[in-house]
Amino acid sequence: MAKKESTLTYDVVLRSVKERQFKPIYYLMGEESYYIDRIADYIANNVLTEEQKDFNFTTLYGAETDINAVLMAARRYPMMSDYQVILVKEAQNLKNLDPLSVYLKNPQPQTILVFCHKNGVLDGRKKVAGDIAQVGFLFESKKLYERDLPPFIAGYVQRKGMTIDGKSVELLVDYIGSDLNRMASELDKLAIKGDKRITPELIEQNIGVSKDFNIFEFRSALINKDIFKANRIVNYFDKNQKEYPIQKVLSALFSYFSNLMVAHYAPYRTEAGVKDVLDLRIPWQVKDYMLGMRNFSARKTMSIIAAIRETDAKSKGFGNSMATSGELLQELIYFILH
Repeated sequence: MAKKESTLTYDVVLRSVKERQFKPIYYLMGEESYYIDRIADYIANNVLTEEQKDFNFTTLYGAETDINAVLMAARRYPMMSDYQVILVKEAQNLKNLDPLSVYLKNPQPQTILVFCHKNGVLDGRKKVAGDIAQVGFLFESKKLYERDLPPFIAGYVQRKGMTIDGKSVELLVDYIGSDLNRMASELDKLAIKGDKRITPELIEQNIGVSKDFNIFEFRSALINKDIFKANRIVNYFDKNQKEYPIQKVLSALFSYFSNLMVAHYAPYRTEAGVKDVLDLRIPWQVKDYMLGMRNFSARKTMSIIAAIRETDAKSKGFGNSMATSGELLQELIYFILH
């Protein structure tokens, strides 16, 4: 194959398009729609001029067409343009892609064929997958892990000509999560305000998340063993359960203390060693784990993980008939902090 799927990144694909080194086919697939949309949108908006699009840009939908109709359009020649673009949305609904292999043996050199296959991937064992990768780009857009979100935010903000502090990054990660389209939309909203630095105050004013009562501050209070602050935040969560359901809070705590357990048994319990073993992408992220190792022994961390699991079970009705979500969190933080 010309490209190995494992090494084909969003940046590689987009750079190739920006340099106008076009491929006959771009098969964009995966669980993360953000990168699929960005590549497809860039091709749609930049390969042709507005005048050329009238005759040379075609959008088809997988649920309303078949592969033969797609290929019939692909075999046409462009009019008054060097290229034509065929954009196939909802490509996951196309039933049989085998005819595509025949087309790719001799693709129309002036056609740029773009498939958008969301919420799934093309079976890599099929011949057509290898044929696509041989002559074009077979790109899988994967969901980001939580550890990948801070670098994504930092990079996005930098491209907007802005800066952002660590607390603000954590606020956005905790509040928005891994929905990259929403994350980009909220960051664009902040960029429009004209401020060159994104701060917790700016986020609170324009996105709505409280800079003082959120999962990041809750976790920080526990790590620092700030009993008063932790209880204040739990009370806030209890009054705002729609925004902060107990499962969301427990998931964040489980993630932190699970990583803390790994950090306790890192080969080198230095900042560099912990950063490496946890695969943290930004240096300031490691400080919470260094402090956590000082305040919670490995044995206590193991017990906390078990307590979080027990609380999760109770919150779902197992062995708990009376305690509210707020009461369950109160019991959990008492155990963590004592």
